Amino acid sequence: MSTIFEKLDNMSEEIIEIRRYLHQHPELSFQEVNTAAFIAEFHLKLGHQVRTNVGGNGVLAYLKGGKSGPTVALRADFDALPIHEQTDLPFKSEHDGVMHACGHDGHTASLLGLAKVLNGMKDEIEGTIVFLHQHAEELPPGGAVSMIADGCLDGVDVIFGTHLQAQMPLGEIGYRTGPLQAAPDRFDIKIQGDGGHGASPHETKDSIVIGGQLISNLQQIVSRKIDPLDSAVVSVCSFEAKNPYNVIADSAFMTGTVRTFKEETRSFIENEIEQIVKGTCDVSGASYEYTYIRGYPTLINHKSETEFIATLAEDVPGVEAVNETPPIMGGEDFAYYLQHVKGSFFFTGAKDPKWNKSYPHHHPKFDIDERALVIAAKVLGKATLEYMEQASKSLGEVY
Repeated sequence: MSTIFEKLDNMSEEIIEIRRYLHQHPELSFQEVNTAAFIAEFHLKLGHQVRTNVGGNGVLAYLKGGKSGPTVALRADFDALPIHEQTDLPFKSEHDGVMHACGHDGHTASLLGLAKVLNGMKDEIEGTIVFLHQHAEELPPGGAVSMIADGCLDGVDVIFGTHLQAQMPLGEIGYRTGPLQAAPDRFDIKIQGDGGHGASPHETKDSIVIGGQLISNLQQIVSRKIDPLDSAVVSVCSFEAKNPYNVIADSAFMTGTVRTFKEETRSFIENEIEQIVKGTCDVSGASYEYTYIRGYPTLINHKSETEFIATLAEDVPGVEAVNETPPIMGGEDFAYYLQHVKGSFFFTGAKDPKWNKSYPHHHPKFDIDERALVIAAKVLGKATLEYMEQASKSLGEVY
């Protein structure tokens, strides 16, 4: 195993160069044409079998080892966000209003570097590796669903993936069996009142006042109707009712998100929001429109594969701590893969210990400690080779 670690260390500069190139040339979800072409070309130069336009802009690359064995899929996403970058990085985004503010550039660089190293060891590899490069993780319905429908998991025995965490210390690996990330849903609400002059509110049905009451009422769902031991979030994140200073708004529009782990809680909140909207509007004589859009499912890690990752990560150079991480309310469409095959998704710390402040994901000043790229590649590489080795030794399935 020391060989792959040494090879990845020797690849570190190239991995960082790839990350910086991708960071400089970000593309939004479902628009990642050039990024996909860059990834495909990289694998073709290695001699890998490559499929492009998988479920959209997805790319699959296959490395068949010199010996028979299981098929292991490794996934990295590669889309960026509609955010104007505010860093001072010399390789900051060249595309105004588009930024890699979540680490997907790092995920892709790590996987490409690992692919190159594993390619140099292919005669020793006991099975097949699928490098699963996924588009559109940031924007539902996401890229995972369409890639699965297009066969990206065909023949796959196990799948592993990681997410760089800018607020987790460099050298830390975070794992969790069971629910790791929440189901992220969206709701849109339009309140139709009856506008009028600001001097005569008694002649109106004030959509802004109704909206304010509705926002307050919605906060009672989690605080008063959900078991305190059952995590849930209901957040109104946008409220629009723009008018001149002396005109009471005829209508108001709000949108927000619901985050849950349990399917029954998810369905309850979806219904409860409408009941509260209806009641609030009825009292004021207003009408409404309500739309609830379900996002990704809860990401649920498989027990044996997660314990497998947690155990092997302890022996990876550069890993200083392996900790069970609490679940988070952010969503991740890696969840769909885990509904079809067994596997595990884990976090790789990417916060530079010298930073006084680390900016959160989706922030315009987001950045990562690039040393985390090699650590992520080492854990994924070791997981791949050890999984294959255990299978070849007939130790039975590890899941």
